[in-house]
Amino acid sequence: MTVMRHRILLLLGAILAFGAHAAPQTKTLDNGLRVVVDVDHRAPVVVHQLWYKVGSVSEDNGISGISHVLEHMMFKGTEAHPSGEFSDIIARNGGRENAFTSREYTAYFQQIGVDRLELMMELEADRMRNLQLNVEELRRELQVVLEERRSRVEDRPRSQLFEHFMATAYLSSSERLPVIGWPEDIKALEVEDLEQWYARWYAPNNAVLVVVGDVDPEAVFKLAEQHYGPIKAGKPTTLKARPEVAQRGMRRIEMRLPAKLPYLVMGFKTPSLGTLDNPDEAYALEVLAGILDGGASARFTRNIVRGRKLAAGAGVGYSMDKTGDALFLVDGTPLPGTSVSDLEAALFEELDAIKRDGVEASELDRVKAQVIANDVFQKDAMFARAQIIGRLEIMGFGHEVAAAYVERIQAVTADQVQAVARKYLVKDRLTVGVLIPESPPGDATAPDASEGGQNDA
Repeated sequence: MTVMRHRILLLLGAILAFGAHAAPQTKTLDNGLRVVVDVDHRAPVVVHQLWYKVGSVSEDNGISGISHVLEHMMFKGTEAHPSGEFSDIIARNGGRENAFTSREYTAYFQQIGVDRLELMMELEADRMRNLQLNVEELRRELQVVLEERRSRVEDRPRSQLFEHFMATAYLSSSERLPVIGWPEDIKALEVEDLEQWYARWYAPNNAVLVVVGDVDPEAVFKLAEQHYGPIKAGKPTTLKARPEVAQRGMRRIEMRLPAKLPYLVMGFKTPSLGTLDNPDEAYALEVLAGILDGGASARFTRNIVRGRKLAAGAGVGYSMDKTGDALFLVDGTPLPGTSVSDLEAALFEELDAIKRDGVEASELDRVKAQVIANDVFQKDAMFARAQIIGRLEIMGFGHEVAAAYVERIQAVTADQVQAVARKYLVKDRLTVGVLIPESPPGDATAPDASEGGQNDA
């Protein structure tokens, strides 16, 4: 028995042992709120997460970033709990709380002692429909968001490139809009815009409540009925389909920015769980990503970073749990003496090798072992489990997808990996973004990307 296969068996044993705990229990209230409870008695704590099916893909030109701005404003208070009181109450009770906005959802969470769960439901249910918005609070918060944008995007050349890269890869789909919003759209937002957005999307029938921790499911359902149950359902809200225009050839964008190292990002349009009739291809793409970029033995690290010493780093990203098509992302930073075009050619050589020659059994074993290990460790944390459940539920896949994930990955074959590489990693589906370092005013030291960089972006 090889060392790798021995590790797989050990990890399988670990995940089977963990999987012995009961599956999450669910209930849908009369107002449409779906409640999911996952029991974990290891510590007297609870994670309370409320997910809304609204994010940047719900937006359009002129209001980009509104979902994220509303997330900020949700902490500005209600009549029962004025501005600042929400966070103060949680802090006084020893909990932590925050929120996050993504392309397809917005979520609010608290992690606290289990005896404070009812208090969390009371607070979150209150701001589901009773948020108070005013001009002065919004004006101040817009400045906070613009500063956040400056620090996360405008001060980071790679982030600027990625925004424009996404707007190039997508022409008609709202995937082209940045989650944080374009700056001119943010500045133009008014209270009336947020009131309409809040009224449209923040309703129990557009939400999922996830509770993970030292709880009794029936007691949680009873509390949910008590605090969320009286809230009236909103009007059913659906988005008119905005399918992406079919891509008919490679797209390329280059940006000259004050940076120190050049950077390359490539994205191939690929399907996801939300766009496939047969999800096998999505799992094969997951395995392909691991073969190319999954530790020191992965092909990019082994051949391009350590072997040929062309890049400081090279990676892959793929998100299968989307409702629309995804991008299979490949990126890298060339080392001094290597041009972006040389690195791009080397990355394509690795992709072409898989299309031509396929993958080895040992590579499949390695990736599958890593998948099992990551699954075990991720599910060991209550907060991460709640996130997995919430994300899958709010996008309509159901939490059962998580339970089947390892089994589906284990079933992927070498032929399937080669097939998806041949089918999807083609130039007609490709968008390329290149960051070309440009010297700041008065500084002539930064190199051109075509000559290879010297510093870090």
